[in-house]
Amino acid sequence: METERLFLKPITTDDAEFLFELYNSPHFLEFIGDRNIKNFEAAAEYIEARFLPQLERLGYGNYVIIRKADRQKIGAVGVYERKGLDVQDIGFSFLPQFEGQGYGFEAASKVLETVFNDYKVKKISAITSKANFTSQKLIKKLGLKYIKNVLLPGDTEELLYFEIENQTL
Repeated sequence: METERLFLKPITTDDAEFLFELYNSPHFLEFIGDRNIKNFEAAAEYIEARFLPQLERLGYGNYVIIRKADRQKIGAVGVYERKGLDVQDIGFSFLPQFEGQGYGFEAASKVLETVFNDYKVKKISAITSKANFTSQKLIKKLGLKYIKNVLLPGDTEELLYFEIENQTL
């Protein structure tokens, strides 16, 4: 996928070093959580176990966001099947130096457009912590509406739950 400033490519194990850096960045750890990825090998295993099966089964999933100007990997965006949610969930994360530059809206808009138009997904959700105001702002800007608070299996923190319906169906 492509936007004005970005390329979005499906994640592969070749992205393990980048995923390691992203998933251990301060905001990821604070707002999304520690995925216990302590080295590049663990990152590659995480990609193989968590992302590749969904990409193969559904045709979409997690995408690495690459800035066109310099081919720099800056973040990730995707639509995921999550335990405890009936509706697939859009998520996004960025390396700290690339936050707040509009890349999240640009990338997430393209992913929503693609899953709605090409894969005929009926509804997408988003979840975020109550303290992650930046994420909440982006979720609302994407057109998702707050529905309720949710507690995912194995979690202790209640999250805000948002949804958007496919208007093209």
